[in-house]
Amino acid sequence: MSTQTSRSLETFDNPQPDRDYTIRIDTPEFTCLCPITGQPDFASIQIEYIADSLCLELKALKLYFWSYRNEGAFHEAITNKILSDLVEATQPRFMRVSAEFNVRGGVYTRVIAEHRADNWIAPELVILPE
Repeated sequence: MSTQTSRSLETFDNPQPDRDYTIRIDTPEFTCLCPITGQPDFASIQIEYIADSLCLELKALKLYFWSYRNEGAFHEAITNKILSDLVEATQPRFMRVSAEFNVRGGVYTRVIAEHRADNWIAPELVILPE
């Protein structure tokens, strides 16, 4: 098993490209560095997406996230960079990246960034009775 970090994102063919279905990925152990103090920042990253023809390969995603461990970045910048990289790799119909950073000095930060393909129309929300 590789222990080397990588910014290379791998994909595989969507097994159901004719259907809109949601893929959710949670990464509760994301780390990067504060660009001001150099201290570690800890976050939980959630990815939600509707694939078009490609899906994210999870081992490559893990190594991609590890590559940020020693990098300084503002929360807003890193969340949007992750979204841009994932969209470039997969070209999804829809993708949302939510980054919830742990408290620092009494302040929590949550950054949410979204992408929608130009020709994609979100399906109508179905609410079933309880």
